[in-house]
Amino acid sequence: MRENLSPITTTEELARFCAPLATVDYVTVDTEFMRETTYWPKVCLIQLAGPDEARVIDPLAEGLSLDPLLELLRNRAVLKVFHAARQDLEIFCKLMGEVPAPLFDSQVAAMVCGFGDQVSYEQLVAKLAGAQVDKSSRFTDWARRPLTEKQVRYALGDVTYLRKIYEKLNAKLVKTGRADWLSEEMALLADPETYETPPDNAWRRLKPRTAKGEYLAVLQAAAAWREVEARARDIPRQRIVRDETMMEIAAHPPKSADDLERMRGLSKGFAEGKMGQGLLAAITAKLASPKDTWPVLEREPDLPRGIGPLVELLKVLLKLKCDDHDVAQKLLANSSDLDKIAADDNANVPAMQGWRRELFGEDALRLKRGEIALAAQGHKIKLVALKT
Repeated sequence: MRENLSPITTTEELARFCAPLATVDYVTVDTEFMRETTYWPKVCLIQLAGPDEARVIDPLAEGLSLDPLLELLRNRAVLKVFHAARQDLEIFCKLMGEVPAPLFDSQVAAMVCGFGDQVSYEQLVAKLAGAQVDKSSRFTDWARRPLTEKQVRYALGDVTYLRKIYEKLNAKLVKTGRADWLSEEMALLADPETYETPPDNAWRRLKPRTAKGEYLAVLQAAAAWREVEARARDIPRQRIVRDETMMEIAAHPPKSADDLERMRGLSKGFAEGKMGQGLLAAITAKLASPKDTWPVLEREPDLPRGIGPLVELLKVLLKLKCDDHDVAQKLLANSSDLDKIAADDNANVPAMQGWRRELFGEDALRLKRGEIALAAQGHKIKLVALKT
């Protein structure tokens, strides 16, 4: 594969590069972005590779339109391959108003294929492409221009090795009959709602100190106000009001600018200015709303007494199933899921649905009913059917 080290900086050149890719089976895609000083990720570089050539696209170049690339990403005849795609897809979803499709995330595919939980790109490059990634440019300032040759080579490596990774993972998925497993996971990534946080739900990012109604109502109002302000100004949430101050606001709802000024982390200028007045108005309006519209903190139900040993058995079963079928545990179930399964045969958790139920959930229920048991055989654990 040719690695052209000259960044694409014009719309015409981008169109020439993308045009033949509309007829290929798949392309590999990656981005380099920064968001330390912004609310929205600032995309600084886009890497794209087809079967013959890999290029970097400079979205910061004056006059460059990304339309030819976005048209390719909308082309449903071409598979778009990413690694750990979520943040890249958030960027493209904002640029396009939709999520590129169809998708293949090599990190998720690797979990399905037994490479462990959230395996890194470097690990997959070593295991599947037989190469080593030069990490020296990982924390570079991608917004600075001109880009160095070393930076461009590093960036291209994120899409060139990815082609070999995709081919080997896809072959294994087909061989093991697990392509449908991956399709279920890609459906979540392809949903635009995955990348949207309604302001009224922003409080869930925080860790409420109590479940009291007034506290949660004020926290919701303050967090929603902060979310709207951060988006409008394109600055990080913490630059508006820090999380710890949000907690203080919820615990001691301010009624005036003087109350705000006494809050740790808020200045007199903030309290008396438009932002302070906006925050106070949001809180006042929320507290005046009907209490049945206030948020409720969903607490995990208390587990029945004596259920701990059963949960431990389910953990062993989960480990056994994952080892036997070469699939990452995180993809099947987490500790909270196991608690719920132990307490309720009809638990509404992913492990009791679809392919996960076939692989683990059904045997989890059989273990609960005493139809199977776990037994040691030398250094291994095996399932034993019991007579009923």
